[in-house]
Amino acid sequence: MPLVVVGISVLVLLLLMTRLKLNGFAALLLVAVGVALVQGIPVKDIPDILSEGIGGQIGDTMLTIGLGAMVGRVMGDSGAAQRIAGRLLDAFGPRGVQIAMVVTSMLIGVTMFYEVAFIIIVPIAFTLVRVTRANLLWVGLPMSIALSTMHSFLPPHPGPTAVAATFHASVGLTLFYGLFIAVPVGAFIALLWPRLPFVKAISPAIPKGLVSEREFTDEEMPGLGWSLSVALFPVVLIAGAAVTDMAASGETPLLHTVAFIGSAPIALLLTLCLAIWAFGPRIGRSLADVGASCGSAAQAMAMILLVIGAGGAFKNVLVEGGISDYIQDVTDTWSISPLVLAWLIAVILRIALGSATVAVVTASGVVLPLLAGSGTHAEMMVLAVSCGSIAFSHVNDPGFWLFKEYFNLSVIQAIKVRTSYTTVLSVLGLAGVLAGEWALDILSL
Repeated sequence: MPLVVVGISVLVLLLLMTRLKLNGFAALLLVAVGVALVQGIPVKDIPDILSEGIGGQIGDTMLTIGLGAMVGRVMGDSGAAQRIAGRLLDAFGPRGVQIAMVVTSMLIGVTMFYEVAFIIIVPIAFTLVRVTRANLLWVGLPMSIALSTMHSFLPPHPGPTAVAATFHASVGLTLFYGLFIAVPVGAFIALLWPRLPFVKAISPAIPKGLVSEREFTDEEMPGLGWSLSVALFPVVLIAGAAVTDMAASGETPLLHTVAFIGSAPIALLLTLCLAIWAFGPRIGRSLADVGASCGSAAQAMAMILLVIGAGGAFKNVLVEGGISDYIQDVTDTWSISPLVLAWLIAVILRIALGSATVAVVTASGVVLPLLAGSGTHAEMMVLAVSCGSIAFSHVNDPGFWLFKEYFNLSVIQAIKVRTSYTTVLSVLGLAGVLAGEWALDILSL
């Protein structure tokens, strides 16, 4: 049974990494090869499938993570990140640092991918940890939870947008309804989870090389205006492109240019160029010093990127092994509420494959025939599928490895923290969707 194969592969991976202390990159590749053999994938095809999985994952994330890490390190080494962190502390106070992270992350995360927003905000979180001497998870976890919620629940992020197109749902209404679910649910979990005993018991150190260890005086730091301008520059570019794409239609050179500039890699490349000048020659730092900051960030990112790439290989083997097709065949005969069915299929696919995109696309295809005669609002179907796609993030999800490596956690610790919060987010999201569908039915009477 394919799902048994998935379960055993996860257990073997945990054994290799926890008991045998095998490097995550090597362990993921070994398990991926084993799953491919068990699933009957021809031996001659396995290297290509692994390469495609690594290439697809790294292709999507390397530029974003690499450039984002360089921007963060340049800001950290110049004192810009400390300037922003200090102003957040002045505005919210040491006791309000979590609220500051949630508000910032939700505002930025509405239009930005989880990985992009994570890379942009995490240097500020690291700096706040260093200044306040707080637990890394106390500050960083609210940020990650808020970003996860925005990315998974709402368009214009890729999963919800793709499902909206399948269901012919209004992207604007999906976003409007989704905000009423995502904001309270995300904020509640973001503020609750760091307070749970099993999370408070974990006290990781900031990973080496990703943040400056120096504490700057007020005179040494660049001004708040420049610091915020550089930090928000990619947000403006990416958000502007997303809003333009939603509001405009057609094929014109101007729209193509906006889309190009607002793509995450280009926006971050332009931001890096701005950061190099603004926090280099403009304030008297040599280009050699700024280049050293970029080099340090690249070295610190090398193993993180390898592990994320191997996670992509594992995911691709599961997809090519036909597990998504098996789940689709099994669930075709289930007779339950379309909203619950859509959510449940997305959850099962997410657990089995790790890919939120595959989960939402497959789940939407399964339940699409049920939508026409069910009377269910299409926008709520979109949100049900999207909520399901965030559940049970674990070792076959490349985002799991980004979270684990940046917060310097063991595999078991990352499962305790990330897998639990993503699952609760998903369940509460479904509850919000069912309540929203009920409210819309009442209003339409």
